[in-house]
Amino acid sequence: MIVLAIQAGLVFMILLLFPAVYRLVIGPTPSDRLQATDTLTTLLIGIIVLLGLVQGSSLVIDVGIALAALSFVATLAVARYICEGKVF
Repeated sequence: MIVLAIQAGLVFMILLLFPAVYRLVIGPTPSDRLQATDTLTTLLIGIIVLLGLVQGSSLVIDVGIALAALSFVATLAVARYICEGKVF
């Protein structure tokens, strides 16, 4: 039962990638593209963690945690660049 729920979650997250990619490509403003990129990385982190649960590998979950940390820093840097025109 749990494996079925995890697989359903994986399918749902993979389907949610398509609207996020659409917004990334079509997004009229840089803010829309930043939000789409953040959504994509969040979905990818969820997919990585669920795959780690299916495989029973804690190393895969560690990769998801590392991606979350890098994504957070990158989002802050790009948001500051959009807002003020400088990163640091």
